[in-house]
Amino acid sequence: MALWQSHAIKKALEDLFPGLVVELQHIVTLGDKTQDSQIAIPAIGGKGLFTAELEDALKAKEIDLAVHSLKDLPTTMAPDFTLGAIPSRGPVEDVMISRGAKPLARLSEGARVGTSSLRRSSQILRLRPDLRVVHIRGNVDTRLRKLRADGGDYDAIILARAGVERLGLGSEVTEIFSSEQMLPAPGQGALAIECRSSDSELLSMLSKLHDPLTAVTVRAERAFLAALEAGCNTPVGALATIEQRSGKKYVRFQGRCLSNDGSRVIETVGECAVGEEARLGQQMAEESRARGFAEL
Repeated sequence: MALWQSHAIKKALEDLFPGLVVELQHIVTLGDKTQDSQIAIPAIGGKGLFTAELEDALKAKEIDLAVHSLKDLPTTMAPDFTLGAIPSRGPVEDVMISRGAKPLARLSEGARVGTSSLRRSSQILRLRPDLRVVHIRGNVDTRLRKLRADGGDYDAIILARAGVERLGLGSEVTEIFSSEQMLPAPGQGALAIECRSSDSELLSMLSKLHDPLTAVTVRAERAFLAALEAGCNTPVGALATIEQRSGKKYVRFQGRCLSNDGSRVIETVGECAVGEEARLGQQMAEESRARGFAEL
């Protein structure tokens, strides 16, 4: 997935700026090194697993930009770095791929569902408390191989739709979850291009890839996550969308906080004008706290 994302940004920049040559630098992060680990992400460093080595390379000027899945990026950044662009967002939903192409409602009682995400596992258990969530790591191909293995440990796996479709594997999908069933991670489906804050020439170039409306939606979602002080060790989903009425654009926000077993849920819904989205995300977090988020 990281290679697909990097190639996509390379091509976009080279198409925009004829004569420009973008060189890809392959950097193995701690997150890459532990892809087959049975230890959950929060226990081995959380979201920083996928960014620390890239930021070290940026600081050392070994690379000029880093391409991230925005959902994997911490909500705070060191002053030396900034997001030069957030391109147009892909699909935001989560999807299920199962043996025998069975949808969630038809999985047998006690079926084993693979995911490395507390957010996904808690929402699956909210919908089907009888299922057994089994930890899984690895890239999309690795997870599919584990699902298909004879006598394997999984009857189904949960993945991000954007990643599956970007790799040309959309035909494998058994079910696409609605936001009512499973709210995505803040920033899911969006890419983020990180660079040095001082690199004004590169920032000017990257601005051509920036999608302002995508930035508005993910700003609300990440503000919600930051205000809750929640990371990948907390089951939190959020989704902001743009709606247009009477010639004006509005941001509609959905937030969801859960207990690990999905038995307790705090739902928040709000709306604001474009430009006030960060404050809206903070307000939704404050409402979640007032309704017992800390107890979850």
